[in-house]
Amino acid sequence: MKIYVSRSVLANGVNPCRPLPKSLAFGVLSSAMLIVTSLLIFGRSFAHAQTQGAAPQANTATSGNPQPVGTMSDVMVSMVYPAANNILLSTYRGGPQDDKEWLTIQRNAVLLAESGNVLVMRGPAGGQGDWAKEAKMLVDAGAAAYKAARAKDANALMAVAQPLNAACSTCHKQYRANIAGPAERVGPSRQPAE
Repeated sequence: MKIYVSRSVLANGVNPCRPLPKSLAFGVLSSAMLIVTSLLIFGRSFAHAQTQGAAPQANTATSGNPQPVGTMSDVMVSMVYPAANNILLSTYRGGPQDDKEWLTIQRNAVLLAESGNVLVMRGPAGGQGDWAKEAKMLVDAGAAAYKAARAKDANALMAVAQPLNAACSTCHKQYRANIAGPAERVGPSRQPAE
């Protein structure tokens, strides 16, 4: 391997084959580290500035903040009702009969439990009251149904029916106008969730 050295290096009296003195080597290494660190910081700051500039255009859901799409009624009709209904109907009809039906119950149980988490995040229009506690009842019922479905345990699934009904009816009495009359509603604003 041949090494080519420019004449200017040799003319300055520096021999490229000889090691640098320790103080000069430390200075070169320190300078190199300073340059690399500066480039990393500048690059990160630049990337952060680019991200901040684009933040108003970005979807708020990607930034960690929930972005409600539908009304509370939409959440109930699209998520809670079908999942709870499918679990209860299957339970009252004797439980799932094959692996496909158990898998369906398992999926509905996940949807039910996670919809309870969504309800905790959303909250009713008039204030929280017992909302979080009652949404947690839904999460617990969904989690129990999920565990029963994973184990293919019809008795455990049947035991979920009463807590699931209680979670729905307890919440509806407070927040749903057509279930409880205005004098019976004990929610924070005595108004339905939506």
